[in-house]
Amino acid sequence: MQIRVYYEDTDVGGVVYHSNYLNFCERARSQLFFDAGRSPILAEGHFVAKHIEADYIKSAKFGNLLTVETLLKGIKKASFTLIQRIYRDEEILFKMEIQLVHLGFDGNIAIIPEEERTFLLGIAPLK
Repeated sequence: MQIRVYYEDTDVGGVVYHSNYLNFCERARSQLFFDAGRSPILAEGHFVAKHIEADYIKSAKFGNLLTVETLLKGIKKASFTLIQRIYRDEEILFKMEIQLVHLGFDGNIAIIPEEERTFLLGIAPLK
């Protein structure tokens, strides 16, 4: 997914705020569902972030066109792990690993429904 860096994403020096890299990755995760004609909010519940490890490598700047890559690292009964990387052209700027857990609408951890598991397994695998 491509994202343009707008003024609102940056500080006075035109450098992207650290928290916005997480926002860019969130948009890319949601876009995976939208591109497949699905919603990230499921009939049985939704996914929430449980654990994130982030590595800020270089700064993105105002006006940059960024590419967010999302890869599936693994999937369990109630959670899955993604690797997300943000690039400017071929240069990597940010990478993170995120574990997402499926919660039912009652707020309890729940097994990922089979239809969603199949969809998630269709995300490009980490090589």
